[in-house]
Amino acid sequence: MRSVAGTAAFLLASIAVAIPLRGQPNPVAPAVNQLGLDLLRVQTAAGETGNLLLSPYSIETALAMAYAGADGNTREEMRRTLHLPEDDAVVFGGFSTLAKELLALQSDSRRRSEQARKHGGSVEPIEINVANRLFAQDGFAFRPAFTTTLREQFDAPLKVLDFIHAAEPARAVINGWVARETHDRIRDLVPAGTIDSATRTVLANALYFRAAWEDPFKPDDTKSESFWIDGKTRTEVPTMLQQRRYGYEQRNGYAALTLPYVGGELEFVILLPDKRDGLADLERTLTPAVFSGLDRLPYRDVILHLPRFKLAPSSVALGAALGELGMKTAFDQPRGSANFDRMAPRTPDDYLCISEVFHKTWLSLDEKGTEAAAATAVVMFGVTAIPPEPLPPIEVRIDRPFLFAIRHVSSGTCLFLGRLTDPR
Repeated sequence: MRSVAGTAAFLLASIAVAIPLRGQPNPVAPAVNQLGLDLLRVQTAAGETGNLLLSPYSIETALAMAYAGADGNTREEMRRTLHLPEDDAVVFGGFSTLAKELLALQSDSRRRSEQARKHGGSVEPIEINVANRLFAQDGFAFRPAFTTTLREQFDAPLKVLDFIHAAEPARAVINGWVARETHDRIRDLVPAGTIDSATRTVLANALYFRAAWEDPFKPDDTKSESFWIDGKTRTEVPTMLQQRRYGYEQRNGYAALTLPYVGGELEFVILLPDKRDGLADLERTLTPAVFSGLDRLPYRDVILHLPRFKLAPSSVALGAALGELGMKTAFDQPRGSANFDRMAPRTPDDYLCISEVFHKTWLSLDEKGTEAAAATAVVMFGVTAIPPEPLPPIEVRIDRPFLFAIRHVSSGTCLFLGRLTDPR
């Protein structure tokens, strides 16, 4: 029989139990951030040096669920590529805890917004939606422990489809679900022709985010200012301006700046090279420790010049990049090596493998705040500190290529990670 590749998140062995994390660092955060940096570097090495936007959290969540269904060498390769701890209970407890924290963050934000309205104020609540789903061929024999864990720990219910006789309608159902979960910002995640009669399961993650700045920019202050496209060509772009206290620190070769969203639980991170052509050097030296260290940034009075921008890249296939990072047998390379026995029983003639991992993102940043969305699908088929003393304002012009992230402050997880070389 042919092998099956799937999009998404899968589950752990029946003997492992996901546990909540209390009073300790979440192991998911450095794993998510490291995978994001790995993929950023692979894309750069492949010649993709322009604008780039990824959701490391969405990608890691989807692949972690697939990892839970893996076994043998496939499982070990995925663990190393995803930078996961060896203890399954710690891993899945971390994902479960983070998802609950994001949900609680949204609930708290809505509560504050309602209280503000009662007192005549106006505070726009944060919106965060994280959704997981298992789409599977009618009658496909998953191991019960896998579907149970997927449902209980990842909140990923099973949706039965008929890939064998109605592949294109099944693709439309998957893409329609993603569009609804991302407020219609992510459409056609799974491209035409990538789902066929050999597909057995697609596991999908969808992420939507919208938040206002803690201190919104005034539209009247937005003016046309210079930006060095790709670090080489000077042009004029709409640039926002305001003076506020931000987390700011000048480091070796770059400046780190954090802009809080309303409530302070989420922030927009800017890593700005000192040199116009310094982005490549910055990317090479970044580690997850850079993001975890952002909590210790001193606050400074900053006069900030920040360009407005919108990114809407097409759906990208991550299979080749993940293979370069060491995840090969999951894609059945060499043939016959894929092992997802914890997901469904494996025989030499009938087994699952990943055919491709699709990822798509969208982001808009303006005077009010940021709206962003992402979705990831793993398609599988059968084979055969103390504040410093006040200092004078520092002027920061974001007028050259830079790296950015949307970060969950308490865990340090990068929900989105990107590179802006051209804001037009």
